Amino acid sequence: MANIDLAAQKNAQQWLDSNAIDSSTKDIINDMMQNNIEQFNESFYRNLEFGTGGLRGIMGIGTNRMNQYTVAMATQGFANYIIKSNPNKEIKVVISFDSRNNSKEFAQITARVMVANGIKVFLFKELRPTPVLSYAVRYFGCDAGVMLTASHNPKEYNGYKAYWNDGGQLVSPHDTLVIEEVVKINDYSQVKIQDNLDNITIVEKSFDNNYLEEVLKLSLNPEIIKKHSDIKICYTPLHGTGITMVPKALEMYGFKNINIVSEQAIIDGNFPTCKSPNPEEHSAMELGIKLAKGINADILLATDPDADRVGIAVKDQNNEFILINGNQTATVLTYYILKTLKENSRLKGNEYTIKTIVTSELIKKVSESFGVKNYDVFTGFKFIADRMLQLEGKEKYICGGEESYGFLIGDFVRDK
Repeated sequence: MANIDLAAQKNAQQWLDSNAIDSSTKDIINDMMQNNIEQFNESFYRNLEFGTGGLRGIMGIGTNRMNQYTVAMATQGFANYIIKSNPNKEIKVVISFDSRNNSKEFAQITARVMVANGIKVFLFKELRPTPVLSYAVRYFGCDAGVMLTASHNPKEYNGYKAYWNDGGQLVSPHDTLVIEEVVKINDYSQVKIQDNLDNITIVEKSFDNNYLEEVLKLSLNPEIIKKHSDIKICYTPLHGTGITMVPKALEMYGFKNINIVSEQAIIDGNFPTCKSPNPEEHSAMELGIKLAKGINADILLATDPDADRVGIAVKDQNNEFILINGNQTATVLTYYILKTLKENSRLKGNEYTIKTIVTSELIKKVSESFGVKNYDVFTGFKFIADRMLQLEGKEKYICGGEESYGFLIGDFVRDK
């Protein structure tokens, strides 16, 4: 039988002694101590770490878990930093969430803490993709943003992505300075939180039109789409946020034959049809491939729960569907975009593309073959956004990508 970890016992006792922690949570803690010491130790042996990208962890009771208390404490630290960084002005923050269990509740808790700290809050009424949150930061002129998501991780996880005023995820020096503020919040009694959602501006469904209008502007060759509008497209949102945007965007572009994997169009944080909702993995794409084969589709598209990465399957020479990896997708897209821009005399000589250092060098070769500069940045899409910010007003961004199925065209969004 396992022994109770001393650090876990100390952290748990702090919660048990606190008047701010509800009684049902305390009952669960006591039950774990009595009947599941291993789970207890894992849940309390440390505080869930707020890293350079925010929070990510298994949901449950404990200081090392994603729950209402750890989310609120992280938000208080983040709020303190935002306030410290923006003296003597009205501060604005926008918050969105994905389809995971508890994501909406965590988003509302985040909003309640922010507004209790005197911050003007925009909260999405319904789940929306990560790139929409990034766009909203810029659209509303916010000082920061929060997206509740654990991206493509299994159902047990949730997460908290923190964004700065450019719409990109936190980078230096903000990331480490936010961590310093979050670490200072070591007791839930330090959290300011209001009891309801009063004084919070709800972002309604109509906001989608602003985003989709920008997406439509990215169309490079509408005449080609008109000629091939009946191309058979299969799409699966893998039970996530993509269902709110992707079909609309494809329809706006002029595609008329969109076939959705109905079993995976159901918004469900348990992801019942796939163990891991990751479009990089064949198992997540199986239902989509089955439908694509059945209707003899031309292409299969899949997005993860927060729709910030896309998986693609196409037919090989034997008419079998094969998955295209992130390097292949980013390279082909970069080539097509630059080729089309050149054919339309839209390359002026000050354009650039970006890739991460672990992404194919072929993207650099392709870019340079069109006379376009390519920049290498560290791994992580936030570094692509940071380079875009550094070059804003100096050079023209075309596109950027990474091998882990992330790609960004246009500069009105700063995440994949």
